[in-house]
Amino acid sequence: MLYSFFALVSRMRNITRWSLMRNTSIENVQEHSHMVAVIAHALAVIRRDVFGREADPGKEAAIALFHDASEIFTGDLPTPIKYYDPDIMSAYKRVESVASQKLLSALPKAMRPAYNKLLADDDTGASDIIKAADKLAAYIKCLEEQKSGNQEFKHAAEQTRAKLDAMCLPEVSYFIDNFIPAFELTLDELNFSFD
Repeated sequence: MLYSFFALVSRMRNITRWSLMRNTSIENVQEHSHMVAVIAHALAVIRRDVFGREADPGKEAAIALFHDASEIFTGDLPTPIKYYDPDIMSAYKRVESVASQKLLSALPKAMRPAYNKLLADDDTGASDIIKAADKLAAYIKCLEEQKSGNQEFKHAAEQTRAKLDAMCLPEVSYFIDNFIPAFELTLDELNFSFD
């Protein structure tokens, strides 16, 4: 039997994000998902190793890799539309659920339970770490666009930063304080010293 799950997942690179915004650097869902996974892993490590709270970095990273996988079928619906009102949000959640089930059906039955745990974590069920990582990745994108002189992302950066601050998560504050300033530097300004 031929299964198309991984061929479909590879098409995440064809889904463009920030479609209503003028971009200096186009970002796709695959790139975004990778960055969200990297950040989710880091937030979980910070939660566990810096703040001594329970967290599973590997699990958070794996869920983050697939957090937007339903967009293979739905595309990336712009935020102003997606969150316009509760009816649209609810309808879109149902569409995402159907898309995730369609994606799961492209796997052998024996593998579906493992991937269901990754694909079923939508916005309502996702951990606070995944939600924060998703927002941090968006914030970083905004900063990078602004650094390139694109003021189209100024308001989005302000809104996203306010949402991050409102989360009141110590690991998010730690990440912002210790890692975000480096995103505002040029390559030559980054510290490459080996201590």
